[in-house]
Amino acid sequence: MASLTPGSVWFFSLFVPARQRPYMEPENQTEISEFFLQGLSEKPEHQTLLFTMFLSTYLVTIIGNVLIILAIITDSHLYTPMYFFLFNLSLVDILLSSTTVPKMLVNIQTQSRAITFAGCLTQMYAFHLFGTMDSFLLAVMAIDRFVAIVHPLRYLVLMCPRVCGLLLGVSWVITNLQSLIHTCLMVQLTFCAGSEISHFFCDFMPLLKLSCSDTHTNKLMIFASGIVMGTSPLSCILLSYIRIFWTVFKIPSARGKWKAFSTCGSHLTVVSLFYGTIFAVYLQPASPSSSEKDKAVTLMCGVVIPMLNPFIYSLRNKDVKAALGKLISKVAIPCLRPEQFLDVCHVPGSLLGAQDREMHPIPYPRGVQSLAGNRDTE
Repeated sequence: MASLTPGSVWFFSLFVPARQRPYMEPENQTEISEFFLQGLSEKPEHQTLLFTMFLSTYLVTIIGNVLIILAIITDSHLYTPMYFFLFNLSLVDILLSSTTVPKMLVNIQTQSRAITFAGCLTQMYAFHLFGTMDSFLLAVMAIDRFVAIVHPLRYLVLMCPRVCGLLLGVSWVITNLQSLIHTCLMVQLTFCAGSEISHFFCDFMPLLKLSCSDTHTNKLMIFASGIVMGTSPLSCILLSYIRIFWTVFKIPSARGKWKAFSTCGSHLTVVSLFYGTIFAVYLQPASPSSSEKDKAVTLMCGVVIPMLNPFIYSLRNKDVKAALGKLISKVAIPCLRPEQFLDVCHVPGSLLGAQDREMHPIPYPRGVQSLAGNRDTE
């Protein structure tokens, strides 16, 4: 299942026919210490391509989200509730991608598909924690946009730091609780020897197919949490945007409507990608290839969308672009030597005598002024 809303994926996947593993008799049961991940492809000629592709995707994801985080931290103009939630979304995207991709890269490089039982449970817990948190953050960001557009004069009061912290804290508690419940139920199961997980990471449903125990309770909990954790964030987003659209349509000027919609553009794009992928895959006619559908949704929502989020929020947001520009300039300009800085300013160094500099001073960065002064005296 995918990072998307793990709850929603469980909910959809329960209605997709899947090949059931035959029940194993008690004498065929044995305690195992590791599983084997099937991966995306077992063909040797595909491994180099997969390694290159996922390594590139992972590096872009990390660099892009770290830049967003640093831009928000270093620019005081972004100290608002909207960018506070964006900061947390970028952090969760980094953690979500780091849950599956590094292990996949190690398996491809070492040509080993093994994962320990403890490592499998840890990966399963972390993946569904950060995946569900992703969907909850999208819902919280929809609430933030709802308050900003429908109640603009009361925005700073309604979205005060205490409320923002409460929304974030409740989301973390709920997502941790649901991951903990499923992991504890999984620990109580007995698994068969020689177990191969039909996925590229440890997930609930593929793991349940390998169990020699009764999994009725686990499936019941997955179904119940799928309804709650899958539909709650989506319902919150839909209700928020219905109210936003109703308010915006009542604005008389086209310019006012565009200005209001522009604040929601990035968030609406991410939501459309996130849930559009789920519906596009799981609302197709039923087929026996449910594991392939799970892999496709996981790759899109757990690997691709976390990589795209920084681009969506930076390319469509002037404030973020300005903050990124300041951040890059702070890092790049102090590293330039005086003559390189003059080239950047398009001013020949030989034309800058002492008198010229007094009449047309150049705003050297700190530390560069003293170096340039020493160069002139020489």
